[in-house]
Amino acid sequence: MAEHEYPLADSTGGTSRRALLRGLTVAPVATSAILPPWDHALTLLHDQYDHEPAALVRTRERRSLSRFRYHNAETFFESLDRGFYDRRDEMLYQSGIVAQLALTSHLLDVGFSDRWNARHVRLDIAKGLAYANATGFVHHCPDMARLAAVLSPYWKWGHAHQFDQPRPDDGGFTLDAVRPILRALLDRIRDVTGHSRPGGARRRERDARP
Repeated sequence: MAEHEYPLADSTGGTSRRALLRGLTVAPVATSAILPPWDHALTLLHDQYDHEPAALVRTRERRSLSRFRYHNAETFFESLDRGFYDRRDEMLYQSGIVAQLALTSHLLDVGFSDRWNARHVRLDIAKGLAYANATGFVHHCPDMARLAAVLSPYWKWGHAHQFDQPRPDDGGFTLDAVRPILRALLDRIRDVTGHSRPGGARRRERDARP
């Protein structure tokens, strides 16, 4: 099914960001033609990772998928927040899922295609964070950058229990350390995309208030 372009509601990331995103609803834009400061940052990343240039265009389908990914990220985060994963490798694997869903939510919202993300970002949280920050995410959190490096690619934590493979470096991250880092990431996603939190999360937040 072909994607259809449509005017999107403004996100909350500032006037210049809104103006640029409105422009990306008009026609596909190759990264070489993107207005500063995105063009230079993306060109550097494409060269660094040897990726093909992305054509950024915002569409109804990408906006909808962006919201779906963000809501799924909140759902997976809830299981972490409730302490369902006792083993550190399982906790880090779930953390990778949360981060990947959250970051691709932003990338889809600014116009990256899901196919491009799947081919180039894949399960590498550090790459996803780099591309997000290059396109207006502005989440330069040292702890998130360090966690992203530990998680990337996060599939490795799904195999960390296998005795015939060396255990990856977990960076000393515990659940108590990871929770606030991922919470801040999700809050930033909600801020820049304008997506509302899932209904269940809003109800639980209200119920938790004194």
